[in-house]
Amino acid sequence: MLQMCVCVCVCVCVFSMEECEALCTRMAIMVNGQFKCLGSIQHLKSRFGDGYTLIIRVCADQADLCTVETFVRDTFPGSTLKEKHHNTLQYQIPQGEGALAHIFSQLSKHQQLLHVEDYSVSQTTLDQVFVSFAQQQRDEEDGAFENDVDLNDEIQTSAT
Repeated sequence: MLQMCVCVCVCVCVFSMEECEALCTRMAIMVNGQFKCLGSIQHLKSRFGDGYTLIIRVCADQADLCTVETFVRDTFPGSTLKEKHHNTLQYQIPQGEGALAHIFSQLSKHQQLLHVEDYSVSQTTLDQVFVSFAQQQRDEEDGAFENDVDLNDEIQTSAT
């Protein structure tokens, strides 16, 4: 019995990461005409993302942000304060073994003491991954391109 294998590839150039997440099973990001990464959306977020984004909103009438800032700095080493507005703080927390469970357990344990109205934890977005690569963009006159594509940890698929 003769089997035919038909492989189809569609290359779409988009500027909206939401479109990529909706349409693509795998994607690549190019910088200065060279591929910098290739993989599934989740693979790119996990490998090239900056961990987790934590947004904490403190009760407006009891907004003591200094206490919350100290708590986050002491409880989540390596965390970076990205934004601070009125009663809201946004942090970037490094990814690590058990980090997500640790974040939720510590915040739920200290929520009332810190007067935290609500909080959210999310994975680095595809937009943030793209922006980190876009920062590598250089004019051709600037010279050398860096960061060769590393496909060593890609899962090989075979046609059946």
